[in-house]
Amino acid sequence: MIETIKEHLAEVEKFASTSKEEIEAFRIKYLGKKGLLNSFFAEFKNVPNDQKKEFGQVINELKNSATDKVNVLKEALESQVEEGKYGDLTRPGEPMEIGARHPISIVKNRIIDIFSRIGFNVSEGPEIEDDWHNFTALNLPEYHPARDMQDTFFIQTDPDILLRTHTSSVQVRYMESHKPPIRTISPGRVYRNEAISARSHCFFHQVEGLYVDKNVSFADLKQTLQYFTSEMFGKSKIRLRPSYFPFTEPSAEVDVYWGLETETDYRMTKGTGWLEIMGCGMVDPNVLKNCGIDPEVYSGFAFGMGIDRIALLLHQISDIRLLSENDVRFLEQFKSAL
Repeated sequence: MIETIKEHLAEVEKFASTSKEEIEAFRIKYLGKKGLLNSFFAEFKNVPNDQKKEFGQVINELKNSATDKVNVLKEALESQVEEGKYGDLTRPGEPMEIGARHPISIVKNRIIDIFSRIGFNVSEGPEIEDDWHNFTALNLPEYHPARDMQDTFFIQTDPDILLRTHTSSVQVRYMESHKPPIRTISPGRVYRNEAISARSHCFFHQVEGLYVDKNVSFADLKQTLQYFTSEMFGKSKIRLRPSYFPFTEPSAEVDVYWGLETETDYRMTKGTGWLEIMGCGMVDPNVLKNCGIDPEVYSGFAFGMGIDRIALLLHQISDIRLLSENDVRFLEQFKSAL
């Protein structure tokens, strides 16, 4: 009897099929209620006592072998069905390439984070703007010569509608709908007709800041800018040079001392160690008045910078055109900056 069971063991090991019917017949033959295993177990009582242990071991081995064989063949059959319909779901997946944030987005988010730590929120506005918010409310009435500082894209069918030339228009909208104290930054894309240079584009990115409250002074502006340059560049030495902007008075250009430690520093700063990074000034009282804020009670400061320029400085990018060409080889370098 033991030899007979061992012969069945060998038969079980050899059995193979891709037919559902054949696999089921095999299962019934060995594991069914009237299958061979139940017959062998029924014979157990007739086996001599000295052979019961070996007999029991062989029967259990046959049972386990037949069960495993049925399970393996059924799984293989099911996987073939799934593979034909959906592909082999058990195969390891191919690794997906992790994308990278654009350097403009990286720098913009970093600027937002820095100013959010000192209470500035983020305000947004439309890129298609009207003359009032883009020019007139900012102390640039019609025919003002300072309008020539910005080559503007006007909508031909309506000369009052244009593509915004700065995000100061967002600040006007914010002051019209919010009462002081106001502490906000306005990042976004702006448009100017920059056809004078092969390196120029018709759009770039700005972030402008505004703080309006009682007793705001130029000293507050300077301390805010020193905090920003220290957090952004790790450099707190700045200088403010007198300048002109129609919507601020007094106005200044802000330079940060970059240093002259490397050859690149010499090239970037033209041997001076100083880099211009933004413009700023105290909000002109006329601008506050145009936005419904009493300039006798409130004062404020504003500043603005090009995000593209900051990205070039931080990441040592040699050509501004790389920021808009979407070359994957260039963008892949910023994966670690996510």
